[in-house]
Amino acid sequence: MNLIENGQLSTGPDGFVADVPTAQEAFVRSVYVSVDDAIACELDRLQSEEGIVPSCKKGCCHCCRHHILTDIAEVHTLAQYVKREFSEDQISELRIRTHQWHAWDNSRPGRTPLARVNEQVDLSNYVRTCPLLVEGACSVYPVRPVVCRAHLVSSHPQLCLAVHTRDSTAADPAVLKSVMVATSPFSQVIKDHIEHKGLNFPESQMLLPHGLALEMGWDFAIVL
Repeated sequence: MNLIENGQLSTGPDGFVADVPTAQEAFVRSVYVSVDDAIACELDRLQSEEGIVPSCKKGCCHCCRHHILTDIAEVHTLAQYVKREFSEDQISELRIRTHQWHAWDNSRPGRTPLARVNEQVDLSNYVRTCPLLVEGACSVYPVRPVVCRAHLVSSHPQLCLAVHTRDSTAADPAVLKSVMVATSPFSQVIKDHIEHKGLNFPESQMLLPHGLALEMGWDFAIVL
Protein backbone atom coordinates (compact mmCIF):
# COMPACT_ATOMS: atom_id res chain seq x y z
CA MET A 1 0.00 0.00 0.00
CA ASN A 2 1.38 3.40 -0.97
CA LEU A 3 0.36 6.58 0.79
CA ILE A 4 1.64 9.95 1.87
CA GLU A 5 3.12 9.97 5.35
CA ASN A 6 5.03 12.89 6.80
CA GLY A 7 5.52 14.39 3.38
CA GLN A 8 6.94 11.20 1.89
CA LEU A 9 5.63 8.40 -0.27
CA SER A 10 5.81 5.27 1.88
CA THR A 11 5.27 1.67 0.88
CA GLY A 12 3.72 -0.98 3.09
CA PRO A 13 3.44 -4.75 2.58
CA ASP A 14 2.45 -5.76 -0.95
CA GLY A 15 -1.24 -6.50 -1.29
CA PHE A 16 -2.18 -5.11 2.11
CA VAL A 17 -5.32 -3.02 2.20
CA ALA A 18 -7.28 -1.92 5.24
CA ASP A 19 -10.95 -2.79 5.66
CA VAL A 20 -11.66 0.89 6.14
CA PRO A 21 -10.44 3.73 3.86
CA THR A 22 -7.07 5.27 4.60
CA ALA A 23 -7.09 8.93 5.66
CA GLN A 24 -5.76 9.81 2.22
CA GLU A 25 -8.51 7.85 0.49
CA ALA A 26 -11.25 9.25 2.72
CA PHE A 27 -10.10 12.80 2.00
CA VAL A 28 -10.09 12.33 -1.76
CA ARG A 29 -13.48 10.62 -1.78
CA SER A 30 -14.95 13.48 0.23
CA VAL A 31 -13.66 15.88 -2.41
CA TYR A 32 -15.29 13.75 -5.11
CA VAL A 33 -18.67 14.24 -3.45
CA SER A 34 -18.27 18.00 -3.84
CA VAL A 35 -17.01 17.58 -7.41
CA ASP A 36 -20.07 15.55 -8.37
CA ASP A 37 -22.39 18.11 -6.77
CA ALA A 38 -20.70 20.93 -8.69
CA ILE A 39 -20.98 19.00 -11.96
CA ALA A 40 -24.67 18.26 -11.36
CA CYS A 41 -25.39 21.94 -10.68
CA GLU A 42 -23.55 23.07 -13.79
CA LEU A 43 -25.28 20.48 -15.99
CA ASP A 44 -28.66 21.64 -14.65
CA ARG A 45 -27.71 25.22 -15.51
CA LEU A 46 -26.53 24.32 -19.00
CA GLN A 47 -29.75 22.47 -19.74
CA SER A 48 -32.12 25.09 -18.33
CA GLU A 49 -30.33 28.18 -19.64
CA GLU A 50 -28.71 26.99 -22.87
CA GLY A 51 -30.47 23.75 -23.74
CA ILE A 52 -27.17 21.87 -23.66
CA VAL A 53 -26.96 18.28 -22.42
CA PRO A 54 -23.95 15.93 -22.45
CA SER A 55 -23.95 13.17 -25.02
CA CYS A 56 -21.62 10.99 -22.93
CA LYS A 57 -23.02 7.65 -21.79
CA LYS A 58 -21.90 4.15 -20.82
CA GLY A 59 -20.18 2.49 -23.75
CA CYS A 60 -18.92 5.77 -25.20
CA CYS A 61 -15.31 5.63 -24.09
CA HIS A 62 -13.12 7.28 -26.73
CA CYS A 63 -11.89 9.77 -24.12
CA CYS A 64 -10.39 6.82 -22.23
CA ARG A 65 -7.74 6.64 -24.95
CA HIS A 66 -6.28 9.98 -23.85
CA HIS A 67 -3.19 10.12 -21.67
CA ILE A 68 -4.88 10.61 -18.29
CA LEU A 69 -2.79 12.72 -15.93
CA THR A 70 -3.51 12.24 -12.25
CA ASP A 71 -1.74 12.74 -8.94
CA ILE A 72 -0.45 10.69 -6.05
CA ALA A 73 -3.55 11.18 -3.88
CA GLU A 74 -6.06 10.22 -6.55
CA VAL A 75 -4.11 7.24 -7.84
CA HIS A 76 -3.74 5.96 -4.26
CA THR A 77 -7.52 6.18 -3.90
CA LEU A 78 -8.30 4.19 -7.03
CA ALA A 79 -5.64 1.57 -6.21
CA GLN A 80 -7.16 1.06 -2.75
CA TYR A 81 -10.54 0.59 -4.43
CA VAL A 82 -9.03 -2.05 -6.73
CA LYS A 83 -7.46 -3.92 -3.81
CA ARG A 84 -10.69 -3.82 -1.83
CA GLU A 85 -13.31 -4.45 -4.53
CA PHE A 86 -11.64 -6.52 -7.27
CA SER A 87 -11.36 -10.30 -7.24
CA GLU A 88 -7.97 -11.97 -7.73
CA ASP A 89 -8.89 -12.71 -11.36
CA GLN A 90 -9.92 -9.09 -11.96
CA ILE A 91 -6.64 -7.84 -10.51
CA SER A 92 -4.71 -10.30 -12.65
CA GLU A 93 -6.50 -9.12 -15.78
CA LEU A 94 -5.93 -5.50 -14.80
CA ARG A 95 -2.22 -6.21 -14.34
CA ILE A 96 -2.04 -7.65 -17.87
CA ARG A 97 -3.80 -4.61 -19.38
CA THR A 98 -1.57 -2.22 -17.44
CA HIS A 99 1.53 -4.15 -18.51
CA GLN A 100 0.40 -3.89 -22.13
CA TRP A 101 -0.10 -0.14 -21.77
CA HIS A 102 3.44 0.26 -20.40
CA ALA A 103 4.88 -1.83 -23.23
CA TRP A 104 2.96 0.20 -25.82
CA ASP A 105 4.03 3.50 -24.23
CA ASN A 106 7.69 2.48 -24.28
CA SER A 107 7.54 1.22 -27.87
CA ARG A 108 6.55 4.59 -29.32
CA PRO A 109 8.99 6.43 -31.63
CA GLY A 110 11.68 8.25 -29.68
CA ARG A 111 11.29 6.05 -26.63
CA THR A 112 13.96 3.79 -25.18
CA PRO A 113 12.15 0.50 -24.49
CA LEU A 114 12.76 -1.07 -21.11
CA ALA A 115 13.47 -4.79 -21.37
CA ARG A 116 11.61 -5.66 -18.19
CA VAL A 117 8.54 -3.78 -19.43
CA ASN A 118 8.39 -5.28 -22.91
CA GLU A 119 9.20 -8.86 -21.89
CA GLN A 120 6.49 -11.34 -22.88
CA VAL A 121 3.91 -8.68 -23.68
CA ASP A 122 1.72 -9.38 -26.70
CA LEU A 123 0.75 -6.16 -28.48
CA SER A 124 -0.36 -7.75 -31.77
CA ASN A 125 -4.05 -7.00 -31.19
CA TYR A 126 -3.62 -4.32 -28.56
CA VAL A 127 -5.79 -1.20 -28.75
CA ARG A 128 -4.37 1.42 -26.42
CA THR A 129 -6.80 2.62 -23.78
CA CYS A 130 -6.95 3.17 -20.03
CA PRO A 131 -6.26 -0.20 -18.35
CA LEU A 132 -9.23 0.41 -16.06
CA LEU A 133 -11.66 0.31 -18.99
CA VAL A 134 -13.62 -2.97 -19.11
CA GLU A 135 -16.26 -3.65 -21.76
CA GLY A 136 -16.66 0.03 -22.52
CA ALA A 137 -17.06 1.11 -18.90
CA CYS A 138 -14.78 2.38 -16.14
CA SER A 139 -14.17 -0.43 -13.65
CA VAL A 140 -13.38 2.07 -10.87
CA TYR A 141 -16.16 4.52 -11.72
CA PRO A 142 -16.92 5.59 -8.11
CA VAL A 143 -13.31 6.70 -7.61
CA ARG A 144 -12.41 7.91 -11.11
CA PRO A 145 -10.16 11.01 -11.06
CA VAL A 146 -11.49 14.55 -11.26
CA VAL A 147 -10.19 14.93 -14.82
CA CYS A 148 -12.38 12.00 -15.89
CA ARG A 149 -15.42 13.25 -13.99
CA ALA A 150 -15.21 16.71 -15.52
CA HIS A 151 -14.64 15.67 -19.14
CA LEU A 152 -18.03 15.83 -20.85
CA VAL A 153 -19.06 16.70 -24.41
CA SER A 154 -22.33 17.59 -26.10
CA SER A 155 -21.25 16.47 -29.59
CA HIS A 156 -21.57 13.11 -31.35
CA PRO A 157 -19.22 10.36 -30.13
CA GLN A 158 -17.79 10.06 -33.65
CA LEU A 159 -16.05 13.40 -33.14
CA CYS A 160 -14.32 12.00 -30.06
CA LEU A 161 -13.28 8.95 -32.09
CA ALA A 162 -11.87 11.18 -34.83
CA VAL A 163 -9.43 12.69 -32.33
CA HIS A 164 -7.70 9.30 -32.15
CA THR A 165 -8.01 8.37 -35.83
CA ARG A 166 -6.38 11.60 -37.02
CA ASP A 167 -9.39 12.54 -39.15
CA SER A 168 -8.41 16.11 -40.04
CA THR A 169 -11.79 16.80 -41.67
CA ALA A 170 -13.76 16.25 -38.47
CA ALA A 171 -14.77 19.09 -36.18
CA ASP A 172 -13.42 19.20 -32.65
CA PRO A 173 -15.63 17.62 -29.96
CA ALA A 174 -17.85 20.16 -28.16
CA VAL A 175 -16.27 19.90 -24.73
CA LEU A 176 -18.33 21.36 -21.89
CA LYS A 177 -15.60 23.65 -20.64
CA SER A 178 -17.80 25.27 -18.01
CA VAL A 179 -17.97 21.92 -16.22
CA MET A 180 -14.19 21.89 -15.99
CA VAL A 181 -14.26 25.43 -14.63
CA ALA A 182 -16.85 24.41 -12.01
CA THR A 183 -14.63 21.59 -10.76
CA SER A 184 -11.31 23.47 -10.82
CA PRO A 185 -11.60 24.69 -7.19
CA PHE A 186 -11.74 21.07 -6.02
CA SER A 187 -8.68 20.12 -8.04
CA GLN A 188 -6.98 22.98 -6.21
CA VAL A 189 -8.11 21.50 -2.87
CA ILE A 190 -6.36 18.23 -3.73
CA LYS A 191 -3.27 20.13 -4.89
CA ASP A 192 -3.19 22.11 -1.62
CA HIS A 193 -3.58 18.89 0.36
CA ILE A 194 -0.61 17.28 -1.37
CA GLU A 195 1.57 20.36 -0.94
CA HIS A 196 0.54 20.62 2.73
CA LYS A 197 2.10 17.17 3.15
CA GLY A 198 5.38 18.65 1.98
CA LEU A 199 5.35 17.21 -1.54
CA ASN A 200 5.96 19.08 -4.78
CA PHE A 201 2.65 18.87 -6.64
CA PRO A 202 4.02 18.75 -10.22
CA GLU A 203 6.34 15.93 -9.14
CA SER A 204 3.37 14.10 -7.63
CA GLN A 205 1.59 14.01 -10.98
CA MET A 206 1.84 10.99 -13.25
CA LEU A 207 0.02 9.21 -16.04
CA LEU A 208 -2.65 6.99 -14.54
CA PRO A 209 -1.17 3.63 -15.71
CA HIS A 210 2.23 4.60 -14.28
CA GLY A 211 0.74 5.52 -10.91
CA LEU A 212 -1.48 2.44 -10.86
CA ALA A 213 1.49 0.09 -11.40
CA LEU A 214 3.45 1.85 -8.66
CA GLU A 215 0.58 1.71 -6.16
CA MET A 216 -0.11 -1.96 -6.91
CA GLY A 217 3.57 -2.82 -6.53
CA TRP A 218 3.83 -4.48 -9.95
CA ASP A 219 7.33 -5.36 -11.07
CA PHE A 220 7.09 -3.52 -14.40
CA ALA A 221 6.29 -0.19 -12.72
CA ILE A 222 8.45 2.70 -13.82
CA VAL A 223 9.96 4.66 -10.95
CA LEU A 224 9.28 8.28 -11.78
